[in-house]
Amino acid sequence: MSAPIKQEDFIASIADAFQYISYYHPVDYIQALGEAWQREQSPAAKDAIAQILTNSRMCAEGHRPICQDTGIAVVFLKVGMNVRWDATMSVQDMVNEGVRRAYNDPDNKLRASVLADPAGKRINTRDNTPAVVHYEIVPGDHLEVICAAKGGGSEAKSKFAMLNPSDDLVEWVLKTVPTMGAGWCPPGILGIGIGGTPEKAMLLAKEAIMAPVDIQALKARGPKNRAEELRLELYEKVNALGIGAQGLGGLTTVLDVKVLDYPTHAANLPVAMIPNCAATRHAHFHLDGTGPARLAPPSLADWPAVTWTPDLQSATRVDLDTLTKAQVASWQPGQKLLLNGKMLTGRDAAHKRIADMLARGEKLPVDFTNRVIYYVGPVDPVRDEVVGPAGPTTATRMDKFTRTMLEQTGLIAMVGKAERGPAAIEAIKDNQSAYLMAVGGAAYLVAKAIKSAKVVGFADLGMEAIYEFEVRDMPVTVAVDATGSAVHITGPTEWRIKIGKIPLAKA
Repeated sequence: MSAPIKQEDFIASIADAFQYISYYHPVDYIQALGEAWQREQSPAAKDAIAQILTNSRMCAEGHRPICQDTGIAVVFLKVGMNVRWDATMSVQDMVNEGVRRAYNDPDNKLRASVLADPAGKRINTRDNTPAVVHYEIVPGDHLEVICAAKGGGSEAKSKFAMLNPSDDLVEWVLKTVPTMGAGWCPPGILGIGIGGTPEKAMLLAKEAIMAPVDIQALKARGPKNRAEELRLELYEKVNALGIGAQGLGGLTTVLDVKVLDYPTHAANLPVAMIPNCAATRHAHFHLDGTGPARLAPPSLADWPAVTWTPDLQSATRVDLDTLTKAQVASWQPGQKLLLNGKMLTGRDAAHKRIADMLARGEKLPVDFTNRVIYYVGPVDPVRDEVVGPAGPTTATRMDKFTRTMLEQTGLIAMVGKAERGPAAIEAIKDNQSAYLMAVGGAAYLVAKAIKSAKVVGFADLGMEAIYEFEVRDMPVTVAVDATGSAVHITGPTEWRIKIGKIPLAKA
């Protein structure tokens, strides 16, 4: 029988794992992404992948978060039936303490994104606890642990359906993936859970994306069962949708598809789909009572030799401090811009508060006239940083506020991640505005373009406060122009036609 697992060893292992995955991509993911970059023929998608790869290496070198959304902590535990504990805390409390230490580590402070009272006051817990812990009791005398940090953008795109047994599962996936937009930051991994009960299917889908990327090896050896056949079929067909990196249109939407199944009731076919984003983050380790886990750092030689730098030849430099509505109206869909000067920030909570203040006739804490707003909730700075990793958040969450912001505050343009919905596009068109897209999954790279940062409004909202950033050559793409033309519609359509395997639906 193995020695008991000490409380401090378990806590320290959890803390180390969440720090580790904040700045190290799994090597299998990053190498698969490098291969996708080599294959990619869409210039916009290839540029986006290059930013993600460059950001990943920078984070591995600098030990700073891959994404500003450092995720909700998810822990899978397989506990041997003969495991003994030398502990006074519960397993949940030990996991929470490990998460608390990791997220408040002064050398690499991670963003606290977890809110208590989710349907009420939504109060930030300030340390990213509690973690979501899944337990399984298995034979043996050791503990198997998977720690994952799951970003809100990809979690928001989770899908579930109770299909009829005669329904076509592949058809459901191919119909559903385009509705997910690009807020889950492709290229990533799709986890498919099939069978059991509704909650079992969701858990299977979540657990599936913790496995290594190995679709190319599966293609080489061939499938051995129905689940593997589904993996190959879905990998080919989802990529044939042409959604591409960041939803811009291209050859690679998913780097792998994972499938786990479980027996189900004769009347049911539960199917769940959960994506893992470009900030794929998970670590696996075992404890047997001999001490804490030791997670070996990957070699930087494992990263693809891809380095993104601003394209000074084809990109247009923009001075935010003198920007006019006429300039904004002149921008073209897909045009690359390099932003310079001062911009404001704001996301969900700030937009809600602004809308409420305007409704009451109250003065706002900042003047948005002829300003650009960046949808972001940055990581706190450490050492000599002016701001921590500060990549964009999903823009569609601000869609319901867009018309108000454009028509009542003087705002003239917005920066965020992924596509805009019909209401926002209509408001942009009506106001001769523009929406600019920054690459999700390149948060540290973006932060390097931010030269100063200060809170100018709603300081009590923490990472959701209004900041003023001064930026230098911050890369963005015109995603919706003043005419309402949207690259997240035109790009995937173009590449779906080019790939030619899945016809467009008839209007």
